[in-house]
Amino acid sequence: MIDISIIVPVKNEAENIASVAKELDAVMNRCSWTWECIWVDDGSTDGSLSIIEAIADADPHHRFISFEKNAGQSAAFCAGFREARGRVLATLDGDGQNDPADIPFLVEIVLSGRADMANGYRRMRRDGLVRKVSSRVANGFRNLVTGKTVRDVGCSTRAFRRECAEDLPMFAGMHRFFPSLVAMRGYTLAEAPVNHRPRLRGTSKYGIGNRLWVGLLDTFGVWWLRRRAFSYRIAKRADTEG
Repeated sequence: MIDISIIVPVKNEAENIASVAKELDAVMNRCSWTWECIWVDDGSTDGSLSIIEAIADADPHHRFISFEKNAGQSAAFCAGFREARGRVLATLDGDGQNDPADIPFLVEIVLSGRADMANGYRRMRRDGLVRKVSSRVANGFRNLVTGKTVRDVGCSTRAFRRECAEDLPMFAGMHRFFPSLVAMRGYTLAEAPVNHRPRLRGTSKYGIGNRLWVGLLDTFGVWWLRRRAFSYRIAKRADTEG
């Protein structure tokens, strides 16, 4: 097992992949940890996969998996978690708006034992007005209905023990509730400010129709899970043979 696995889902981000990979290399190669980056191509149609393949061929730190067709960001994260070999997992979006330089600090919070998950929150959003307002409404509603966990559930810059990602309920939109689902299972959360950058290349996949209203509906499903959730830790076990 290696130290850190970084999962990066991408869909039609051909213009951003190389620069994100270059930044990750520069940041992680300065650390003493063993690491890998797992790119998850979510059915891209713009040549993203060819770029990822070239990066993986040139550097063994980088691996990839590719879906037959688009399955969504939640599916991409889940597939990346299963593929990961690290004892700590970290996530980034593939559009270049998350800063890879924030990963080591979040990882250190987890490795030090201060929390099982370190969730970033964006100090200064570099998005348009519609996305900012939609995100604020969705964040507030999720915390109101499912219980407050972190202030910015939409931030993909995170690090967490691999156990946090095991046996999570699989549903479209799961990634928007990741901190809540982890907290339900008794794991501890911490928050840290992270950098957020404007999108320089490519097109955002965010919209009112495909994110806000669906996310608000999903909140009630997570509310039900939270009401019915339980967690336990085994204190002692008797091993038997035969």
